[in-house]
Amino acid sequence: MGNSILNIGVTALTAAQTGLVTVGHNIANVNTPGYSRQQVIQAANTALRAGAGYLGQGTQVVRIERLYNQFLAQQVLSAEGAAAELSAHYERIRQLDNLLADTTAGLTPALSDFFGGLNDLATHPASPASRQAVLSSAEALVARFRLLDTRLEEMRTAANRQVEASVAAINGYARQIAALNQNIALAGGADGATPPNDLLDQRDALVAQLNREIQATVVRQDDGAYNVFIGNGQPLVVGAVASTLSAVADPADPTRTAVALATGAGTVVLKEELLTGGRLGGELAFRRETLDPARNELGRIAMVLAQTLNDQHRLGQDLKGNLGGALFAVASPRVTPHTANGGSAVVAATVTDASALTVSDYRLSYDGTNYTLTRLADGTVTTFGGFPQTVDGITLTLTSGTAAAGDSFLIRPTVDGARDLRLLITDPAQLAAAVPIVTAAGSGNTGTGRISAGEVVGPPPTDPNLREPVTITFNDPPTTFNVTGTGTGNPVNVAYTPGGVISYNGWRVVIDGAPAAGDRFSIEPNTGGVSDGRNAVKLAALATAGTIGGGTASYQAAYASLVSRIGNATRALEVTSTAQTNLARQVQEALGSVTGVNLDEEAANLLRYQQAYQAAAKVVQIASRLFDTLLELGR
Repeated sequence: MGNSILNIGVTALTAAQTGLVTVGHNIANVNTPGYSRQQVIQAANTALRAGAGYLGQGTQVVRIERLYNQFLAQQVLSAEGAAAELSAHYERIRQLDNLLADTTAGLTPALSDFFGGLNDLATHPASPASRQAVLSSAEALVARFRLLDTRLEEMRTAANRQVEASVAAINGYARQIAALNQNIALAGGADGATPPNDLLDQRDALVAQLNREIQATVVRQDDGAYNVFIGNGQPLVVGAVASTLSAVADPADPTRTAVALATGAGTVVLKEELLTGGRLGGELAFRRETLDPARNELGRIAMVLAQTLNDQHRLGQDLKGNLGGALFAVASPRVTPHTANGGSAVVAATVTDASALTVSDYRLSYDGTNYTLTRLADGTVTTFGGFPQTVDGITLTLTSGTAAAGDSFLIRPTVDGARDLRLLITDPAQLAAAVPIVTAAGSGNTGTGRISAGEVVGPPPTDPNLREPVTITFNDPPTTFNVTGTGTGNPVNVAYTPGGVISYNGWRVVIDGAPAAGDRFSIEPNTGGVSDGRNAVKLAALATAGTIGGGTASYQAAYASLVSRIGNATRALEVTSTAQTNLARQVQEALGSVTGVNLDEEAANLLRYQQAYQAAAKVVQIASRLFDTLLELGR
């Protein structure tokens, strides 16, 4: 009897001591990140049959388990991964928004100054100060475009570096998770009877840290190991084996950092659209959805501005009597062959209609028979069999070589538009503020006919007979007129329509009123056009003209639209990021209510186990006395 009571007391002491140790462990780790509260699970020992029934044999500690909710843990991973992505995207786009919307460093004030200078030149075309002011403001405008592009490129570089940093962090977490998988399996995680709770907590903490870098999907194996997947199911950790990610140059665009996964068959570049969640997902989303389109839009504005101003400037005449030249250097589209191309084809792209340019990039692929041009912004496809081919204002040509089936090219028409913008004129006298022609009514005219000042018809190049003297003489009756001096024949008996356009030699004029028979009107070269600012008026008018997006927006409107889109996206991301962060915190708190250590509860448990220990010790003491009594009886 004494021995039986002693055994029961010992089991009670052991159980109470285990409880005290476990409670103490909980209290010690109350501030340990990722720690899950542990509790002792006890069960009664199998009773022994006796004459009067079954006698209990005390207790046993079945296991020490951690309080953990797998469903809530998965919710935490999902919420925190999304929150980390939105937060990273918001932090980046906020910098971009501040840059573009800056009232002093943005593009708006530079555009206003430049076109203000052109307006002043139109009023004072002979003024050296006005001409120099136009060149100075043009240089400032170019510098502003290039500064903005430099800042955008810096943001792109920072995003690429963060991709590299995230990849390195992900690899580190993956290796540690794989090592813990092995240790957990060796420590008894397979049957769940003796779970290594602290190792499980360490692994869950690593998964949480990994998930903040990239959204992770966790699948538990029968042996207790975690399989971790990213993207659309790419295995990152399988049991004790960790795959390796690498930051590599994108084969389609070497200036872009891509993420690749090492497999048994080699290294596979992952589609960045599938790498969502976490800091890495946020960086990739910012670069893909916000930064690249913004840089393309800025480049498009620069290219359209340069091209349209050049076209109008070439229709004018400078202070030395020469026809105007190009004001700005216009960037060329960037064409990048895929690194895996097997053919020798060299494809070039040129801008043939700046107003038709979009902000999209394009992928040109060859299947062995036909070429397919895909507009990446919306997936619009154009299929053709040969070159040249014009789409969205760009003309593609095959300059040399031949393409092999499977070859592809990335075409970025506007990405370098702001970077490569240059001012080509340095001499103020070369500003073509005048129009190369002047018109006049004959001094002996007797009718009421009037002729307009005339304008040169674009786009360039100008007609070689532009400045040939032309005379329009009205016949009798004055319902028709004859033209001399066109250089390509002398039209006769041309029907006269009051207010109608008369166009020859690359110019056009309007004659209205009622000319009399014999009345003459002349169109002659502008040999004394020092004070002529008519072409400067045309140049200044481009500020509000619909020149971008097929004539739907002006330079200023296009930039304002860009600023507005980025601003709206920033505000939306701010709200969404805040909401998602709050949701993640709430889910984490819900999980914490299950796994977290409550000191009040632990204090109560400590007292409970202390009392149990004291009582068990009393049982042992009584058993010892009973045993001593039995010994005394035998003496």
